[in-house]
Formats: sequence, C-alpha cells, structure tokens
Amino acid sequence: MTVDGVAPLDPPSCSDKIASPGKIVSPDPAQPCASPARTPPDHPVSAPPASASGHPAPSYPSGNASAVYAAIDLGTNNCRLLVARPTARSFRVVDAFSRIVRLGEGLTASGRLCDEAMARAVAALEVCAAKMDLRGVTRARIVATEACRAADNGAEFCARVEERTGLQLEVVDRRTEAGLAATGCAPLVDPTCDGAVLFDIGGGSTEVVWLGRRSAGDDGPPRARIRSWVSLPVGVVSLSERHGGVRVSPDVFHAMVDEVCGMLDGVRQSWGVRAPGRLHLLGTSGTVTTVAGIHLGLDRYDRTRVDGAWLGASHIEEVVERLMCMSFEERVANPCIGAQRADLVLAGCAIMEAVRRVFPTDRLRVADRGLREGMLVQLMRADGAWRRNRPAGTPSGDAHA
Repeated sequence: MTVDGVAPLDPPSCSDKIASPGKIVSPDPAQPCASPARTPPDHPVSAPPASASGHPAPSYPSGNASAVYAAIDLGTNNCRLLVARPTARSFRVVDAFSRIVRLGEGLTASGRLCDEAMARAVAALEVCAAKMDLRGVTRARIVATEACRAADNGAEFCARVEERTGLQLEVVDRRTEAGLAATGCAPLVDPTCDGAVLFDIGGGSTEVVWLGRRSAGDDGPPRARIRSWVSLPVGVVSLSERHGGVRVSPDVFHAMVDEVCGMLDGVRQSWGVRAPGRLHLLGTSGTVTTVAGIHLGLDRYDRTRVDGAWLGASHIEEVVERLMCMSFEERVANPCIGAQRADLVLAGCAIMEAVRRVFPTDRLRVADRGLREGMLVQLMRADGAWRRNRPAGTPSGDAHA
C-alpha cells in the first residue's frame, strides 16, 4: 500500500556485483560538475523562498506508466539510490541502495576529498549504476551536495565518477538542496498545524526550512510551500571532526549545541515566526531516525515504524540522555546505531538540540525520506505523471516545490 508518497520496495533487488552499465545522465548534462560559488564556511546561507524545480522538458510522453526513474543523493556521509515507477497518486519504489562512504572525511582540515574517501564513493556509485542499468532507468537525477561543493578537487572527483561509472554528477547549491528536502518531506506536514520547521542534518551541512500548510496540488503527492530557509555550514561529519565523536563528555556535547545555536542566532526572528508552538518540527536524517528507533525500542531498524512517527519533547530528551550515558562501545552495539554511525550520532543530536532550542515546540515528526524522494517527485511531476487524473479545467501550474 502506498503511504504518503513512498510505496514499499518491490523485490528483487540486484546483487552488488554487476558489470557497470553505459552512461546515464542527469537532467543537466551540459554542466554535470558545475559547482556554485563557495560560501565562507563560518556563515549560514539563507534566501527568500523559491521553487527548487526547473527541470528540462520531458524526455518522453507525459504519464508514461512504463517510465522508470532514479535518484541518487551523494552526500558528505552517505550514498543513496532510489529507483521507482509512478503510480496513480504517488510512486512505487522498485529498488534501493544506501551505503556510508564518508566522502567528506578530513575535508574540514584539508579542503580536499581524500583518495580513500573518493574510492569508497566511486565503489558505491558503481553499485548504483549497475542497479539503474538492471532496472532499465529512463530518467534520472544524480546530485552531490556539501562535500563536492566545498572541496577544491570536487570537479576532479566528478570526472573520475563519470569515467568509472558513466554517471554525471550535478553539484547542487544549498537552495536546491533545501527545496528537494522540502519536496520529499511535504507529505508529512500535519495539515492541522500552521506548518512545520523541517531540518535535514547532513554530513557537511544542515538545511532548515520553514514550510507553510501543504497545498493539494495535482493528483500526486502534496507540494511543499517553502516560506523561508537557511543552510548551516555544519553537519555530523564536520562537527564530530572538530569536537570528537568517540568520547563525548557533557561539556563537549553542550559546546557543539552552542556552536550550532550561534549559527541559528536571529533566524527565527528574521523569519517572523512568533509562535513556534503552532508549528511542529519535521526531522529528516540518520540522527532523527536513530532517536526514533531507540525510543520505539526496535531490535532492528524498521522504516515502516519510524517514517511518520511522532516524538514528544520528553521522548527526545530521554533518548539523548541515554545516548550521553552510553560508552562508544555501547553505541556501536545498539542495533539502531551500529559501528558506522557510533561516532556521529551525538554530533547529530547536538544539531537537533540546537534546532529545538531555537524553535521550541513539543512535537517532532520523523521522516525517513528526503532528497531522493524530492528528486523523484519533481521529475515525475515535470513529466506529467499525475496530470492525467486532473479534472478538466484545473490549472497545471507548478508554483510550489
């Protein structure tokens, strides 16, 4: 059953060991590695709201039920793929892949992507390319975020990826990243509230987006109404590298919270959000899903129970306190954390706590979705995948993300 824009995974998934396919390009192949101007790392970036759409004309007739779409999000910490087909009102995932690659490892200190990190990312992208080839993908968007934006050798890495995998990376700016996250998470905004404050904690940046009430739009998933946004130059990898992530004392944790609060200073006031209690928080990141999994007492991570779950302020505080009391080894042993996230989870909690301080509200909704879902929705909507169900005379404009 399709729920809020994401349907269950259809088996089977292909093996990781499949020969690399031919070239599959992103929607803007003319400048696959064009990176926006770099922003000084000590200042957050913000801008007035705008749609993050802007894809080219459809590559095949609108509403083509046989079309197969793919979205890859190569972040500072993770490489993620979704392959999907449109359904009457949403889409159905037919394949997926996720691997922690830590592409941004050491970037804060060196300003460059290191050889080991690039090799891990290329290996993961080879798996993605093979899956896309196996599934017969006809339309794809393949984006890279903060690590490639910030690295001096980002273009060199993009060229290596294309040579090895045939995939052309699109290095997106922070405005686009915020818009994609909003589009992917829009179905989880509570329509009975005045909106939500979405925060997407990445490996190298964190996007915070003020969303208004979701609009009905066409027959597809709800559209995001972005009122304003800010991008902070901090994520779980960069913050843990500065402060340490293995042994985290209360003083270190509070120093991380204070650092992020400083980046958010004045944001709520500049947005004109006077009563955060009329909003709810909407968190999308490994940190937020981990906190939800621990709160739910899961023996193993279960997306069906986590995505869309509600957490109260007391639930979050209890889990963060438990994490603070755990040793590194205990975090590694926790089934909702594991070895690859054990040194990052408290940095993520510090970012979440900073957002909660600035936007105090009792409710947080958990989203196990984000950029990939946003890319799929935007591609399908641009191709008119849901337009055929619109009543005659209904406008088809795409005024929202």
